[in-house]
Amino acid sequence: MTRGIVFLSDLDAGSRNQRLLVQLRWIAVGGQLAAILGAHFGFGIALPIEPMLAALAVLVALNLVAIFTRGRPTTNAQMFASLLVDVAVLTVQLYLSGGSTNPFVTLYLLQVVIGAVLLSVWSSWALVAITSLSFAALAVAHRPLALPAELASELSPAFMAANWFNFTLTSILLVAFVTRMARNVRDRDAHLAAIRQRAAEEDHIVRMGLLASGAAHELGTPLASLSVALGDWRQEPEIAGSPRLAAEVDEMRDEIARCKRILSGVLFAAGEVTGEAPVRTSLRRFLEGVVDDWRRSGPAPLTFENRVSPDRLIVADRALAQALTNLFDNAAEAGAGAITLAAVMDGPILILAVRDDGRGFREDLLATVGQPYRSSKEAGGLGLFLATNVLRTLGGTLEVHNRAEGGAEVVLALPIASLALEEPE
Repeated sequence: MTRGIVFLSDLDAGSRNQRLLVQLRWIAVGGQLAAILGAHFGFGIALPIEPMLAALAVLVALNLVAIFTRGRPTTNAQMFASLLVDVAVLTVQLYLSGGSTNPFVTLYLLQVVIGAVLLSVWSSWALVAITSLSFAALAVAHRPLALPAELASELSPAFMAANWFNFTLTSILLVAFVTRMARNVRDRDAHLAAIRQRAAEEDHIVRMGLLASGAAHELGTPLASLSVALGDWRQEPEIAGSPRLAAEVDEMRDEIARCKRILSGVLFAAGEVTGEAPVRTSLRRFLEGVVDDWRRSGPAPLTFENRVSPDRLIVADRALAQALTNLFDNAAEAGAGAITLAAVMDGPILILAVRDDGRGFREDLLATVGQPYRSSKEAGGLGLFLATNVLRTLGGTLEVHNRAEGGAEVVLALPIASLALEEPE
């Protein structure tokens, strides 16, 4: 959705820029017409009126074409071509009116600035080269301008060379800095778009969190009642005397206890106090605990590869534990026969990789994995979306890709400082 919005915005900006260019060209037509007629009839400077007016007719025709094609997408090539026509017409006008001795030769800078703002980088530099060569060519080849005696002056070759150098240097600096500023503006707009997207996702998370928190509160009471009832059943002689029934009751009590831990984690992640103090532990014990909890009921073998040395003291983060559990569940639902959790330190960054040999992710959904409203099983489900936002809260990132040998790998990267009790020495 975001990409589509950006694409439509780009088209709209291109159309608006084209309209501004049309308006500027009308101003250029009016200005050139006034200058030609004023110089010819007002100052008595003999100008070739017919070819100069024919050149203006080209600009009028170009504007009419732009008006009749309004609303269509404007590409960089089309914009570049229209600016080349403007440069060509200006070159013809200058050729017919004194070449580079004409003070209006600096109007080339206007084309350079417009190109730096509207065109891609290569097109902007191409326009600099074309205008600079045109300026130099006009110093050599042009129609001499017969000025009245009171207006005539002689410009030295050194002055003309310096004037050309000044134009070229100014054009280069303009394009260099204007294109850089334009790129900064585009980067800022992209950053703002990412912030807006994140705000929309977090609003979605808040609504989900409110729903989950309410559900957790409502489920707490029946789970507590079931736990008490199962405890009473466990004391019944019929059940206590039957190893099979006693084992089944114990298994049900364990599952209810697991459900209560999950609900406690939901409330903890929602910022609600559950009466339990933060647990001081080590990274290894924390990860082993998450793995052992899942192994008790997980349908696939889970291997833990710990490459973190030395061990780090941390505060156990329930949200991270639940995120890892969700990833294990996703791998099992994808048909994994074996799951691996690997932990390694990359400087101050903790890398947790969950690998499996299941079906993997559909290639066309890899770019949307972890996004809201993309919570189908093929895109990793809601659990992967929640894991993405847990990592974001901890200042980390989550990446997903399919493995060459089959299956998928989800890589969680987060700063160890977000979990650590103290900085490593």
